[in-house]
Amino acid sequence: MSSLGKMMKQAARLQQQIEQVQAQLAQRTVEASSGGGAVKVVARCDGTLVSLKIDPQALDPSDVTLIEDMILSAVNQALKQAQEVANAEMARVTSGFQLPGLL
Repeated sequence: MSSLGKMMKQAARLQQQIEQVQAQLAQRTVEASSGGGAVKVVARCDGTLVSLKIDPQALDPSDVTLIEDMILSAVNQALKQAQEVANAEMARVTSGFQLPGLL
């Protein structure tokens, strides 16, 4: 029974650490750009976008597809960076947690 109690305490401590990391990730940001800086995106490491800036000189009404592609590229880069940071932080917190019989 003591090993079950120990595991429950470890799980509760892990849950608390995960919640702390999630709160920190919600405040941490990454930035990405595309089109030589014509489009800049800032994302939080919880996967939400903070801002999107477009250089007015990049706006060409005759080539809307280009600006759409630049926006998608910058957003995807920012979200990928945010996910990488989040994964690294979560791995750091959960690295020592062992559940018997799962691996």
